[in-house]
Amino acid sequence: MYPGRFVMNHLRCRRTLGAGLVALLAAAYQPSPAGADAVDVFEVKDVAVDVTAATAAEAREDALVQGEITAFQRLLERLTLRGHRDKLPELPKSDIDIYVQDFSVADEKASSVRYLARLNFRFKAEEVRRLLHDFGIPFAETVSKPVLVMPVFQDAGALILWDDPNPWREAWLNRPPTHGLVPTMLPVGDLADMAAIGAEQAMDGDMQRLNAVAARYGASDALVVFGVLRFDAANNRRALEVYFTRYGTQLREQTEVMTFTQEKIETVPQLLLRAARELTQIVEDNWKRDNLLQLARSGVVAAVVPITGLRDWLAVRKRLQQVAVVRRAEMVLLSQDEVRVNLHFLGDPGQLALALEQADLRLFEESGEWLLTLLEPPPGPPPGSPPGPTTKGAPTAPIAAGRPPGKS
Repeated sequence: MYPGRFVMNHLRCRRTLGAGLVALLAAAYQPSPAGADAVDVFEVKDVAVDVTAATAAEAREDALVQGEITAFQRLLERLTLRGHRDKLPELPKSDIDIYVQDFSVADEKASSVRYLARLNFRFKAEEVRRLLHDFGIPFAETVSKPVLVMPVFQDAGALILWDDPNPWREAWLNRPPTHGLVPTMLPVGDLADMAAIGAEQAMDGDMQRLNAVAARYGASDALVVFGVLRFDAANNRRALEVYFTRYGTQLREQTEVMTFTQEKIETVPQLLLRAARELTQIVEDNWKRDNLLQLARSGVVAAVVPITGLRDWLAVRKRLQQVAVVRRAEMVLLSQDEVRVNLHFLGDPGQLALALEQADLRLFEESGEWLLTLLEPPPGPPPGSPPGPTTKGAPTAPIAAGRPPGKS
């Protein structure tokens, strides 16, 4: 499917760079293992510790042990599916030390017997990968671009997106922080948002409007989560029926449907919060499932990178180093207007293209050649807009996209 390795004597003649610039580019290009610059994947931040012991020194020592164990467990859960959590190794601190690259301490406070702090840990990528591989646990590293969550709520026939109160939106805002592979945010709901899209248009999957509001927040996709609160007469309880669809450029439109029934002592706000937390986990798992590293499968793509100067190539090279599935980028030819590279990657070509898009790189075929170009990132959030809570994932089970069934 993909062209093979470039052979120099088969390349058509091109204007070559001067010897000095060739040497400069060659020296600047130092291929590094995939993920070498993507330290955020293997960095766990803001691990809160609060320990009381006989002395402040003992409290600090115990806190660092607890923090390291917590951070390592959080990292493994970030990379793996929920269904594999029971297979994750539970290592003592002495064994975890092997995987720690370094750590830092913030907001440190201590009394004579108590120690409080927030800890940040960075772990060694290759060693962690090897551990998961040895335990036979599939894992993913590709971080999705941000996704904008649009909570549409229906209760007693009324559709709510921007109006207050919207308890479904509040539930998404009140989720506890997560530390996964897909950052998400909720729109502010200001006048510009209201003018950009309404509840009916979000429900109908109006791609032009969804893309516009997502771009306003620097997001790649929009996740429409439509919640319908009903009364379950058989159980004399409320039930929340949810249809959620991810729209955008990353994946095709997909919808999943779930129903959450109110538990005996559960309030409606608690029901909505439980549903939002569960959907967050499902979305994350679906993203990971689509991006699991296939260590036993590999390929190579010969690609042309159009450039106008050294700055373009260095920008592409830096982003390639952030793509987990790209194991090596082998430079073959330099000229004034292009760089030719062989991309050695894990998994299948679809995973490669998806992973490249997360780093603002586009791989496509044109006139029999594969081109790798730099995408312009979307604009950032509007001034004064607070970042939304974090989540992950992308739905998988496809149903007919568009207006969910059951809408009145």
